[in-house]
Amino acid sequence: MSPRQSGPFKRTQGSSVEIALPDGLTGWRLVEDEAGFSELLEELASEPAYAIDTEFHRERTYYPHLALVQIGWVGGIALVDPLAVDVRPLGGLLELGALAVLHAADQDLEVLERACGRAPVQIFDTQVSAGFLGFSSPSLLNLTEAILGRRLHKADQLADWVHRPLSRAQQAYAAGDVAYLLELHDAIATRLASLGRAEWAAEECAILLRKNRSATVPEEAWWRLPHSRQLRGASRGVAQEVAAWRERRAQRQDLPVRFVLSDLALLSVAQRPPVHRDDLLRIRGVDNRHLGGGAGAELFAAIEAGKALQASQLRLPAEPLMERPNRPVIALAGAYVQQRASDLELDPAVLATRADLTAFFQKKRTGRLTSGWRYELIGAELERLAAGSASLAFDGRGSLVLERRAGGA
Repeated sequence: MSPRQSGPFKRTQGSSVEIALPDGLTGWRLVEDEAGFSELLEELASEPAYAIDTEFHRERTYYPHLALVQIGWVGGIALVDPLAVDVRPLGGLLELGALAVLHAADQDLEVLERACGRAPVQIFDTQVSAGFLGFSSPSLLNLTEAILGRRLHKADQLADWVHRPLSRAQQAYAAGDVAYLLELHDAIATRLASLGRAEWAAEECAILLRKNRSATVPEEAWWRLPHSRQLRGASRGVAQEVAAWRERRAQRQDLPVRFVLSDLALLSVAQRPPVHRDDLLRIRGVDNRHLGGGAGAELFAAIEAGKALQASQLRLPAEPLMERPNRPVIALAGAYVQQRASDLELDPAVLATRADLTAFFQKKRTGRLTSGWRYELIGAELERLAAGSASLAFDGRGSLVLERRAGGA
């Protein structure tokens, strides 16, 4: 059975559905069977680039659940239904090496890795790359309108993507997510090349692709608790073991961790561990919902393990890199980053974040400012500032400049 063809939608009287497809396209495919999916993958195998996006849900699960895959290429758009089709063969396309164009790719990459076993070999993230043109984390809608003058259909952002059949409005929304990504890539890449920033964007996309998206290490899950650094003594051990139990149970049952045990209950258990299992229901935030299906026995066992935990077995979060007295240094460097970003018409967060600056101003420098284009653009100048051979000053026109300091090297 061939993929179903759907037509382009226009705004009509009393309708909120609107999508204008690129020239040459008359609709999109809705792929709902294995034969149609195989046919699509065969067609895409020879494409040098494709756009890809996903719709997924994770509000009531531990892992993201894929609900739709949208793929666009020169001459076509396909909406693949993963509830009807085994999408694992998509991994074969992802590993071929063609350029995958995505927008705000981080979560999509996580979803694809889980559903297909791998991520694309090379990517171009239009949101990340637009940061080098001065855009600050733009939405796809805003970026498409600003660069291409096209307005996307965005009425179904909060739709239930696992409900079937997909409405015509949902299909329009989904098709719009990939309809102009390749054209956006071409326009952004051309501007980046003219500014000499293409390599910067490529480096950022490569970093994003290498990011570790594996699940939380259970023994480190307690680090995410509110005010976890304020826990002391045996409370830390109980927090570590109970949070690790909660994480593993959530993974095993594919539930959000808060469904297993709330943060409030976990902190209450850590601060005042019960002596007897019957005392669990007296703890703030714990009720029968949390103790069914063997959870009560497991929770109490985790509490006992936490109380017996040796100091050498405790997994502690890294201490803050900067001491409080040095924070003015970060503030001063941050002001210079803001100035340089303004001069270069860059998103400041692309140039350097507070975390980047904190890592840089250590006895042993680490982080993104120590190499590559960031070092050449800002890291080397901050080194001079830190060494005392340069200082910041007003230029008399409302801007900051880095000046050679008298007597400096």
